[in-house]
Amino acid sequence: MYYNMYYGGDEMTTVRLNNEIRNKLSTLTEIEKTTKSEIIKKAIIEYYKQHAGDISPFELGKDLFGRYGSDKKLSENYKMKIKGKLHEKHTH
Repeated sequence: MYYNMYYGGDEMTTVRLNNEIRNKLSTLTEIEKTTKSEIIKKAIIEYYKQHAGDISPFELGKDLFGRYGSDKKLSENYKMKIKGKLHEKHTH
């Protein structure tokens, strides 16, 4: 089955959908109370964001930041080790 869609009144695009995708699209239109065109537009925008580099590195990792706590001692120990190594290197 084909769907003809108008994007902003500028251009019409025909999309061929198999029965499975067509049924999923119909279900989404009922759930979201919107049009097939709107769901397809949103899907394309989301796909573009994920694949075209529109998402910043922060956005990509924001669900991971702060998820696993670390002890402040790790940073302090690391700094102390570096200071010790530098001190050993420059005192000889």
